[in-house]
Parts: sequence; C-alpha cells; structure tokens
Amino acid sequence: MRNTCIPFIFTTLIVTAITACSSDDSSSSETATTEESDNDTVTELHAAFSAFNTEATTIYLDGSNVVIETTGLPDHETVYWGVGNSLYLEEPDVATTPSIMSSNNNAVTITVDATPDLTGKTVDTELNTIGIAVSGASIFNDQEGAGDLDQAAASLDWTGGHIGPGVYHYHLEPKAFTDDDDSLAGILLDGVFLYGRKCYSTGTYPTDLDESGGHTSVTQYTDGEAEYHYHIINELYSTTGSYIAFAGPFQGY
Repeated sequence: MRNTCIPFIFTTLIVTAITACSSDDSSSSETATTEESDNDTVTELHAAFSAFNTEATTIYLDGSNVVIETTGLPDHETVYWGVGNSLYLEEPDVATTPSIMSSNNNAVTITVDATPDLTGKTVDTELNTIGIAVSGASIFNDQEGAGDLDQAAASLDWTGGHIGPGVYHYHLEPKAFTDDDDSLAGILLDGVFLYGRKCYSTGTYPTDLDESGGHTSVTQYTDGEAEYHYHIINELYSTTGSYIAFAGPFQGY
C-alpha cells in the first residue's frame, strides 16, 4: 500500500507545480503587457510640424509631450517690426501700440500632448498665449485685456496681429500664411492643430464643426488618416472685417 501511494502523491505534486508555473507565467506576461502599454511614447513628430518656421521655432519630443520653443518673431512683414527692419511694412491705418518687435521679448515655450486627449471635459481659453502659429508667433483668443477684441481692433495689423500686452500675437485669421484656404495655422495648448477656414478633404468650408470649430477628417499631413483638428470658423468678427483665429473652448485637455 505504501509503494502505490507514494507515486500517486509525487505525480500530484508535479501536476500542481506545473499548473502553478503556468499561472505565474501568464500573470507575468499580462503585467509586462500592461507596463509596456503604460510606457508607450511617441517616437516621431507629427508631419504637420514640418510647416513651422524653423528659424523661429525649435520643436522636439519629450516622452509623451511635444515641446515648442519659439523666439516669437514671425517671418512676415508687419508694421510692428519697426522702421529700419527689413520686414517693416508701413501700415498708416494701424493705430500701433508703443512696442515693436526689435525691442520686445517675444520668446515663448509651450508643452503639449503629442497625442491630444479628446475624452475629457472642454476647457475655456484664457488670456495670453493659447497656441503657437507656424510663423513662430503666439496665437491669442478673442479677448483683449478685460474686454472683447473690439477695443483693440484698430491696432491689429494686416494679418490680424499686434503687440500688447507682451508678445506679438494673432487674434484674427493670420493672412500671412492662411488666407481663406486650408493651410495650417498652428497648434494650440491642447495639442490640436488649427487650420484655415477651408477643409483639405473637401476643398470648401466645413459644415460639421463643433462649438470649437473642430471636426474629424483627413488633412494634408495625415497620410489619408482622419484626425480631429480645428478650423478658423468662417464667421466675420464684429467690426474687424476678419475672422477670429480661435475662441475656444479647447477640446483636447
């Protein structure tokens, strides 16, 4: 009786050990997969960043973020360059602010998600820089100081920008690089790209925009893949005779 029981017990122990090892391996594999998923990082900049002015911007990946360092000095003509600058443009109808770019610290750095999170709540824009344009200058919202943009409309140059306060920035459609077309205007603080008034996928004004001026479709930088992005909304703003660059809210926070 003893001789027959011992092999049975030994066999049972082997089967139990094998089962336990198999269970441990599965658990380890699942943990490793989860860790790999949690540690996923973007390894390549979005193709749209190729449109940004390389003389004014330095753009690089930092884990799951994109860092955009900029001098804030645009690559187009404006009265705000000041007399004597090669990019100075005489604009007698513009009620210029006291500052000019040659004497103003325009440097701005922003950090955005490389892959915008569109699952959270919408967030209102605030004063100051809400994005960086392809020119390297800042994008502001539809407010000026404590009020609406009307009070500062006279100081906006031909491309919807001015200085005041602080850095040179655009409030309106920046006609220097997107003028009633589908060109890239810039990127906003939530990591979502902003395009001109027309849609690349249809060649005309989109009719399915959400409250932020966003929708999902292919762009010239997405290689046939649909992607959520903003457009400058095709609605004239008040007395400016132009279009607000972006009023918000952000969708990608």
